[in-house]
Amino acid sequence: MPRQPRRKSHSKVYHCMLRGINKQDIFFEEKDYLEFQNIIKKTKENFLYQLYSYVLMPNHIHLEIKDESQELSQIIHSMATSYAIYFNKKYQRVGHVFENRFQSKNVENSYYILNLVRYIHQNPIKAGIAKMEEYKWSSYSEYFEKTKVKEDNKLVDTERILEMFSTEKEQGIKEFFQFNTKSIKFQDSAEFLEYEMKNKLTDEEVIYFIKEELKIYNIQEIQKYNKNYRNQIIQKIKKIQGVTQPQIARVLGITLRMVQRAYISKKKKNKS
Repeated sequence: MPRQPRRKSHSKVYHCMLRGINKQDIFFEEKDYLEFQNIIKKTKENFLYQLYSYVLMPNHIHLEIKDESQELSQIIHSMATSYAIYFNKKYQRVGHVFENRFQSKNVENSYYILNLVRYIHQNPIKAGIAKMEEYKWSSYSEYFEKTKVKEDNKLVDTERILEMFSTEKEQGIKEFFQFNTKSIKFQDSAEFLEYEMKNKLTDEEVIYFIKEELKIYNIQEIQKYNKNYRNQIIQKIKKIQGVTQPQIARVLGITLRMVQRAYISKKKKNKS
């Protein structure tokens, strides 16, 4: 399947993920983490994007970026290339450090923006590495005055996120803390299962399949199909390896419940 161009986010916010090739570790000691933080700082100076949250895990990276100038690919390519040069030189190796193409998901509304901040910050907990406040290699501590992080050393643009909780900074910090410490039920959160960095398809690849394999070129028309025919289409899309129910709902512009009903309909027919 040919590579499709990335779909632009209406909010200009993206969840970007870089993973070590073959899921190998990309950070071995403190200097490695510090080097990548320095690379983030330099790319922010060069590309003038905003960073809402990030976490550097041993074998992968999550970044929540607002890219007004639509230079996302150049931003991530610059990060990956700079770190690969450092990493290969330091560890006397050659070849790729990261998987060939970074993953990104559009973050289209305030609900996703805030939940993604929490999801990213809770990665060390989910991995069983550390508590959020104890983990040095994420943006979590930058949201609190008590850390006394010098303005010049800050990587994250905290103001926008805190204002989404309250226009009063102290109250915003308090509500931010309460929000981030609530556990995400990962097994129940269909939206964020997509961010698990497995072999999942992009929306563009799903759209390509619908157009090329199912010969449906106006995807929005699927909303108008009668229920039985629409269910058949959904069932065919679900056969694609790596597609998720929330993704089908998003691509087709229908509710998640409608997708789930198509699954139920198929199961009932198989039993009869």
